[in-house]
Amino acid sequence: MKVLLRRNVSKLGQIGDIVEVKDGYARNYLIPQGVGVAPTETNLKAIEAEKQAYLEELAHQRAELETQAKLLDGKEFTIVALANEEGQLYGSVGPAQIAAAVAAEGIALDAHDILLDEPIHKLDKYELTVGFGEDVTATISVWVVPPRETEGGEADAQADNVTPEAAEAGEESAPETPEGEAPQES
Repeated sequence: MKVLLRRNVSKLGQIGDIVEVKDGYARNYLIPQGVGVAPTETNLKAIEAEKQAYLEELAHQRAELETQAKLLDGKEFTIVALANEEGQLYGSVGPAQIAAAVAAEGIALDAHDILLDEPIHKLDKYELTVGFGEDVTATISVWVVPPRETEGGEADAQADNVTPEAAEAGEESAPETPEGEAPQES
């Protein structure tokens, strides 16, 4: 049975294509779900208008992704993580932490867009690719650094308010407040 596609269908065709499928697939899935219609002259004209609107929306989305990729390309981000003397992290840095570091700079980014083969386990500089679509990408640099030492010899664990002892135990510490003051709600 021939069916005119109203939407893109993986491994079958694009919007506006007339495809040959088995009768049961057309009658039981494509037509009832609104994915396909009979290829009549009226439907061909209607689908052509839908296809043009779809292509315009696709071009608009691609332009937005390219703008976001240009904004992000070549930027450097720093992630503070606790590590031992050899530079081995106590945990790992994954796409969620990288997306949070990018968001802290005011750029919205989905963690799924960060192309990372495996989590980062060492202190170092990493060049990562951010994939926004089929062929829209940006390259960012991520520095994974240890907390800096303060004058009192304590590590500045500003990243997530974690003390080294709490990090080893897997706990989060609360920020300290001066005596006599109540902690402020945020």
